[in-house]
Amino acid sequence: MTELNDAPEPNDPTEPGGPTRPPTNPGTAAEPLVRVTDLTVEFTTDEGTAPVRAVDRLSFTLAAGRALALVGESGSGKSTVASALLGLHRGTGARVGGTVRVGGTDVGAATDRELRALRGAVAAMVFQDPLSSLDPYYAVGDQIAEVYRVHTAATRRAARARAVEVLDRVGIPDAARRAHARPHEFSGGMRQRALIAMALACGPRLLIADEPTTALDVTVQAQILDLLHELRQETGMGLLLVTHDVGVAAESVDDVLVMREGREVERGPVADLLGAPRETYTRTLLAAVPRVDAPLTRGPEPAPEPESAGEVLLEAVDLRREFRRGRRTVTAVDGVSLTVRPGETLGVVGESGSGKTTLGRMLVRLLDPTSGRLRYRGTEIGAASEKELRPFRRELQMVFQDPASSLNPRRSVGESVADPLRAAGALDETRIVRRVRELLERVGLDPDRYDRYPHEFSGGQRQRIGIARALAAEPRLIVCDEPVSALDVTTQAQVTALLAELQRELGLALVFIAHDLAVVRQVSDRVAVMRGGRIVEQGTVAQVYGAPADPYTRRLLAAVPVLDPAHAAARRSARGELPREMAAV
Repeated sequence: MTELNDAPEPNDPTEPGGPTRPPTNPGTAAEPLVRVTDLTVEFTTDEGTAPVRAVDRLSFTLAAGRALALVGESGSGKSTVASALLGLHRGTGARVGGTVRVGGTDVGAATDRELRALRGAVAAMVFQDPLSSLDPYYAVGDQIAEVYRVHTAATRRAARARAVEVLDRVGIPDAARRAHARPHEFSGGMRQRALIAMALACGPRLLIADEPTTALDVTVQAQILDLLHELRQETGMGLLLVTHDVGVAAESVDDVLVMREGREVERGPVADLLGAPRETYTRTLLAAVPRVDAPLTRGPEPAPEPESAGEVLLEAVDLRREFRRGRRTVTAVDGVSLTVRPGETLGVVGESGSGKTTLGRMLVRLLDPTSGRLRYRGTEIGAASEKELRPFRRELQMVFQDPASSLNPRRSVGESVADPLRAAGALDETRIVRRVRELLERVGLDPDRYDRYPHEFSGGQRQRIGIARALAAEPRLIVCDEPVSALDVTTQAQVTALLAELQRELGLALVFIAHDLAVVRQVSDRVAVMRGGRIVEQGTVAQVYGAPADPYTRRLLAAVPVLDPAHAAARRSARGELPREMAAV
């Protein structure tokens, strides 16, 4: 095993970026585009502790023009492998062993200048979070042009023209004008397209896409996957797709390699592996994927009929919320009416920007409605003052999408869960600590980790902490805002099963907000579909999913990934060329 200690030299935009000598050990024409042999990556944590082996003797090849998916749960080593292909572990203190060759270049033995030539010109990477990959202070077009100039001898004018060209190619409408926009002026889907455009600027032979559709709604996800497919068809580039979503892999690749704890579990052609997996772990992974064609269930048991079918716990009537944007007024929620009964789950689905989160925050009065009525247990709370709301605050709780940002990083998780108990003032400190430990255990966490901090927990564990904090107040209704959107499928299944179990035991009512229609179908009794701040359709799960009445609902369902590659290919063909205006979402 060798250690890569040389820190990369800073990029010099005045250089063309090409190597000053031929690439290290150039490959032959018959050599695969990517050849990984016995790759091992270890990270050192604290002094005196054994290093963590993130990748353990992994080997695979990827031929030019082919697409391979690395699939597995969070922590399986997928992203670590992707980073190793570009030598991104150099200078980090990671210990990298084995051999990685990309486009004929031995990544481990390459000089820093050769690595700069490799990155962008031979292989390019699209990261999961475009907001953290794009500089918020510079126009998107300028950032793409700078990448192009680093790797070529292009003039500024030529680089700007190339930026507009690739933005247009990935479906950004009015690319010449939008090239001057900054990242915050783009939607999530457009930012991801901009990252793909940046990766394409230098015409790479390999595109590495690390979770490129995570947290995107299903229609935008379908557009991004279609775009990647079209680019492969046009350019002949290879694709390495890193994903925890097996459905995304089915839509996008030729072959799949399943990883677990840094090692290969199994691999093979996508149709064979998804159709008849050999290994138990792969079958477990596939079984955890929520599907819109699966039998209707609520967790491990058939969905129960809601309690007290005639009783209404929460009722919204013509609810509206407006926001001021300078001189403009933006209507986020526009005349929404719905009911939630004790013990039932109401799913709320729709694309990003449809008003789901704003609605959810109004239902628990974290946001004040601009107009309309909101009744809880027969009492009007829509216009209630904070003092008038106080008796209901404990009964209306929310679980947020990103538990990392909703938990104070400077306070232990036990203290965060204890906050609602302390606010109520009914228990002394000894009983508060005992109750918090009980709650941590109830959501499947070790109560002895009371004094640990949020960064010491995985994403799924942090979401369990958020649920424990919501339960501390002994609520009757919990609004869950995208509670599983950033989790891998097995962790997602665990969290939704936990919510269903708690609901059965405690009689909770849930409002489950998500852009993933398959997850919502799995957990809900009734569903409301939102678009542009309005509910376009609502009904039982069987009604909405079995016989959708609104064209928008049908379009959402048609974009949900499927596990049959042949079916996925047929749907992609049926979608055809997307209208240019669709790229604006």
